[in-house]
Amino acid sequence: MMKNRKGEFEKRTALVTGGSRGIGRSTCIMLAASGARVAINFANNKDAANETLRMVKELGAEGMIIRADVSSEKDVNNMVKNVSAELGPIDLLVNNAGIAVSQSHLAISFADWKRMFEVNVDGVFLTTWAVKNQMIDQGYGRIVNVASLAGIILKKEMIHYATAKASVISFTRHCSEAFAPHNIRVNCVAPGLTDTDIAQSANPDSINQLINSTPLGRMAVPGEIANVIHFLLSEDASFVTGQTIVACGGRS
Repeated sequence: MMKNRKGEFEKRTALVTGGSRGIGRSTCIMLAASGARVAINFANNKDAANETLRMVKELGAEGMIIRADVSSEKDVNNMVKNVSAELGPIDLLVNNAGIAVSQSHLAISFADWKRMFEVNVDGVFLTTWAVKNQMIDQGYGRIVNVASLAGIILKKEMIHYATAKASVISFTRHCSEAFAPHNIRVNCVAPGLTDTDIAQSANPDSINQLINSTPLGRMAVPGEIANVIHFLLSEDASFVTGQTIVACGGRS
């Protein structure tokens, strides 16, 4: 029997990094529809964050926007402190903030490599570390990290990005075992090509190539990835931890 999801996350507080657009926005809306209080993190685009907040509040949910660079320990610690003060201790964390760049190995500099890891790996670590003690104290926590299909398959034009996302997958596995005794589940979703601002900024020829190599013959829409995130946060996934769910239309 299908369960009513309207109150799935009632009285739970969710923090979604990179929550203003794309997969993050869709995740915020789904969590709000399921009763969660939603903190929408953004780095630069305040207008987009406010639009997501408007959608969250239209669903009758509490919410807030909060600016933070996830690669900054100070920003992240202040973000978690402020969210906890306004919406309550964080129960659900979605580490979605990230950057992606296609570059040949001939073009990648050490500065490019460092920035890719600062946002995509350090950001996941810092935010997880900022909330994990709250979750341990309350004996409950659900974390979903957003990696990428690039962390699994070979990507010669994205060596720094692919390596960073593979690190997120490994981080997920190790944290899941360390946190399991505290009733904290940690999982990961690895999306394939998804119709987001990052994808739309890519070369149209490369996008068409990726679509042609996808058995389902299209990009994902953000809500399809958010559905996987919602599942992993929910009690439908009560015996699932340490896993990476690949949502790629059959490319892997």
